[in-house]
Amino acid sequence: MFRLPENYASEIIAHARAEDPLECCGLLAGKDGRIAKLYHTTNTAASPTRYLMDPKEMLAIFKEMDDNDWEVLAIYHSHTHTQAFPSATDLQLAYWQDPLYLIVSLQDKAAPVLRAFHLRQGNIEEEPLEIVNSQ
Repeated sequence: MFRLPENYASEIIAHARAEDPLECCGLLAGKDGRIAKLYHTTNTAASPTRYLMDPKEMLAIFKEMDDNDWEVLAIYHSHTHTQAFPSATDLQLAYWQDPLYLIVSLQDKAAPVLRAFHLRQGNIEEEPLEIVNSQ
């Protein structure tokens, strides 16, 4: 069970809405499973069907993470017109095996859906996601 504080869930959904009709992307960093920071990244693919995190931004993010002894806890992106389920492209491009992949669907703009998955070695496994009160 992945417990996502409500403020981070709201920020991910707001990021997805702000970038619509293009996919948004970003990551959650922290230590020992506790989220310390959410990073918005630029989708350099500028696409409604795929994302690519800006490499320059990622260098700065990883430097800050190293300075704080944080790790990538989750990678998130949006699906603008399809369900919150990994696409074949998502699965193919899932380079990182340890972090969770969070997908927010804007298929129903009035009711976004956020789900979590492990994408490992070509397999998709949904991780139960609980939105909890922010601390």
